[in-house]
Amino acid sequence: MKRLILLLLIALTVAVGCAGEKKETAASPPVETGKPAPDFSLSGPAGDTRLSALRGNLVLVHFWATWCPPCREELPSLAKLNGRMTGKPFRLLAISIDQEGNEAVRKLLGRLGVTLPVLLDTSGGVAGRYGVTGVPETFVVSPAGVILKKIVGPVEWNSPEVLAYLNDAMKTGN
Repeated sequence: MKRLILLLLIALTVAVGCAGEKKETAASPPVETGKPAPDFSLSGPAGDTRLSALRGNLVLVHFWATWCPPCREELPSLAKLNGRMTGKPFRLLAISIDQEGNEAVRKLLGRLGVTLPVLLDTSGGVAGRYGVTGVPETFVVSPAGVILKKIVGPVEWNSPEVLAYLNDAMKTGN
């Protein structure tokens, strides 16, 4: 009976993502759609990035972690999305909240054969400013710097519906 309960708890955790596995941060009030996205600057293997410097682009601010099963599962579709958006006014910021930093990220991406523009938020400061409650959690930021959508949980990023939404948002800002 104990084993059955344990298996059910594991299945529930995977089904809802890794919401309960967020590291402790000083959380700000959650960001709201229709409001300006909090600016930030982070570094990663791809270099330094400041959100406000990306104005004019639709930006996907995606919080994730190597220890989160749903995050790992969606990374290939996120990489495919990023490849399909090459040459468009679109930027993906895949923000890892792993305390182990670049080494943990490098190992996982290498094992998966995935290339992504990863930034590191090892202190959880940016995740806290966005009010992230778990991973994966994604914010769609308009070319004007406004939060268009908050998405909690994993997504099939390369699906026709997601591609249509993002392409439309690039054109209209909605």
